[in-house]
Amino acid sequence: MQPQALQGLKVVEMGQLIAGPFAGKTLGDFGADVVKIEPPGAGDPLRNWRLIQDGTSVWWQVQSRNKRSVALDLRSREGQDIARKLIAQADVLVENFRPGTLEGWGMGYDELSRHNPGLIMLRISGYGQTGPCRDLPGFGAIGEAMGGLRHLTGEPGRVPVRCGISIGDTLAALHGVIGVLTALYHRKVNGGKGQVIDVALHEAVFNVMESLVPEYSAFGVVREPAGSALPGIAPSNAYRCADGGVVLVAGNGDSIFKRLMTAIGRDDLGQDPALADNTGRVERVDELDAAIEAWTLQHPTDQVLAVLGEAKVPAGRAYTAKDIVEDPHYRARDMILKQTTRDGHVVDVPGIVPKLLGTPGAVRSSAPKLGDDTDAVLGEIGFSQQDIAALRGRKVVA
Repeated sequence: MQPQALQGLKVVEMGQLIAGPFAGKTLGDFGADVVKIEPPGAGDPLRNWRLIQDGTSVWWQVQSRNKRSVALDLRSREGQDIARKLIAQADVLVENFRPGTLEGWGMGYDELSRHNPGLIMLRISGYGQTGPCRDLPGFGAIGEAMGGLRHLTGEPGRVPVRCGISIGDTLAALHGVIGVLTALYHRKVNGGKGQVIDVALHEAVFNVMESLVPEYSAFGVVREPAGSALPGIAPSNAYRCADGGVVLVAGNGDSIFKRLMTAIGRDDLGQDPALADNTGRVERVDELDAAIEAWTLQHPTDQVLAVLGEAKVPAGRAYTAKDIVEDPHYRARDMILKQTTRDGHVVDVPGIVPKLLGTPGAVRSSAPKLGDDTDAVLGEIGFSQQDIAALRGRKVVA
């Protein structure tokens, strides 16, 4: 196997559930050696979330691939000392505890960096490490709400809905990975030391909220939910088909709009000077949406997609998991991979993003069972088998 981009990078992951571990997973996919510290006994709660196969969540198989598991009691003094030894040899520490937790264990950045000045510490929390809300419990759902996303999701006049996944956690994780890679570059190229990366869930969400605040600042406009439409850009919406399917159509480019109108037999709209640009189309968006759906309702989904594809109009069905797994394009780009679990099951899992053509990511190991690597990892930092057995007897490790 060719070298990976992050090969040789040592990461200690103290997080649990989604945000911190997704950051660790992303670094691991590109070659980092990720040592995941879990509490003995139950381990990371994600092991038991959603659908379970042989006692372990299949979500775990994605989130924890390319990681090594050390079962270590961080609430004990001995466990904290072991963690310090691991971190002293690490490039990156990932944690998503409530702010102040590590400081309470004597493991704040000032303390850790005295023994490892190059340490990069990624801290993901609900509200960040500073500010009046720092000590409040923060989950992804709350971050999505505070970041402005939840207000926009759903149909006008109805209670906001979640987007269906824990997008706030994942956005925070990805921003955290950007921070880690930026800090690594600074450390290597500019001769800098390590540093703390402070990621708040709500800020990661807010960072992708496009023109939300500038529109309020300039015009006093509060953007409201718009269902499946793209407000202020037309036509771009979801349209029902004759067989009950739904097609997403993005006909908002000027030339695309004309091709779309020709495809649905409405050249009168395509050639209307008042609809030549987006401003005019937004003023008549209801008329345009009605015209498009009047056409899609006459045809089954596959035929709608075929006609729009021939016309080079961006369109697609709303994929289910079944659609994704059966789509040859996903397979052709290695976005559905076969992964064998430690229990011997073979499951389909998402591939690796982004695709580095020179040093691509890879699944080097399946998700570990709790404590699978405790002995090996502790041995690497100088513990003998007798030492480890004694720690296990005192329930410091498992």
